Amino acid sequence: MLSQKSRPVVIATLPVVADHIAEIAQRFYRHMFAEQPELLDGVFNRGNQTQGHQQQALAGSVAAFASALVETPERLPEHLLRRVAHKHASLGIRPDQYRIVHDHLMWAIVDVLGDAVTPDVAAAWDEVYWLMADTLINQERGLYSARGVRADTVWRDWRVVRKTKEAEDAVTFVVRRTDDRLVKTSLPGQYVTVRIRMPDGTLQPRQYSLTRADDGEHRQFTVKRVRGEDGDPDGEMSAVLHDTVSVGDVLSLSVPYGDVVLDDSGRPVVLVSAGIGVAPMAGMLSHLAAAESGLPVTLLHADLDEASFPLRRQVVNDILALKNARMYLWYERGAHSQEPVDGVFEGLLDPTAVDLAEDALYYLCGPLPFMRDVRSLLIDRGVAPRDIRYEVFGPDLWQADRD
Repeated sequence: MLSQKSRPVVIATLPVVADHIAEIAQRFYRHMFAEQPELLDGVFNRGNQTQGHQQQALAGSVAAFASALVETPERLPEHLLRRVAHKHASLGIRPDQYRIVHDHLMWAIVDVLGDAVTPDVAAAWDEVYWLMADTLINQERGLYSARGVRADTVWRDWRVVRKTKEAEDAVTFVVRRTDDRLVKTSLPGQYVTVRIRMPDGTLQPRQYSLTRADDGEHRQFTVKRVRGEDGDPDGEMSAVLHDTVSVGDVLSLSVPYGDVVLDDSGRPVVLVSAGIGVAPMAGMLSHLAAAESGLPVTLLHADLDEASFPLRRQVVNDILALKNARMYLWYERGAHSQEPVDGVFEGLLDPTAVDLAEDALYYLCGPLPFMRDVRSLLIDRGVAPRDIRYEVFGPDLWQADRD
């Protein structure tokens, strides 16, 4: 918790810091990478830097953490950082790297706010940073320990044994271990980080959901080609995976991480996805099918049309294999399906159009506007915010109630 000396200073300065946090984040990253460009080689996603996603995520996390420290001074808001800790663990982030971030972030705060950063203000925000950093370090230490790895041993080589085109812009990779070491079992809904050398020699990481239950020897993930819109460039990692990675190539994957995993409490499950957002849902369904689960499961999926639906064959087969599962589809290009589904609709996904269990847990994945809209509809329907969980691979919905 914040010290008695720092708390009133943070309360007084939080509005001005919040108003300038986006600019602070931009200056921070620009300064850090100018001074230490090696951090873009294997640690930071430079695509997120170009599009500003990383800056948005940092700004949102710092502002939310500081606000929570002020609002609940008796406890640390550790729950706000779980997703970040899992992402960091999948990248092999080390405790000493937090000192690097600290130095450049504090530089950026002073650079943006100038004379407003008195010694007392600097000390108070230094305390905020280290409360946040130490919370992440402790969480990441636990995540490494649970997987029996260290920050420098989260990586392992896997050989591509199958590459399957799922839809026009989606490809599934099946990789096999290259040695006899035990495969760390994933939880349903988790992801791995994949690292690949780009054509210019820079090592780049990206996270991809595991889309099939582990068999002790293989892993499976699905990649959507990212096509640039509104002036943004195409995704460099997805282009390399789609165009140049072939069967027989070796990829470096982290052990699985991710905090949005299937609950085992026995409550009904509703999986809601759009486009490639079906990837973690496919992983969950695969786990349920492999376990011959009798859990009540409903999948709601939205796409352009049936041909655009990634992993459709696998998902439908798993739904049919489950004892108590239903599937509803929403297609923008017409309410037509050749699959044995329980319902198909035209237009945008509307969870209020079907009967759903009163005590269900909801899992969402898809574009941020899609998840915001669906979440709002579910809350309007009376679903408790704590029963709605979501996976997102861009900036988080920090303003959303995750209790």
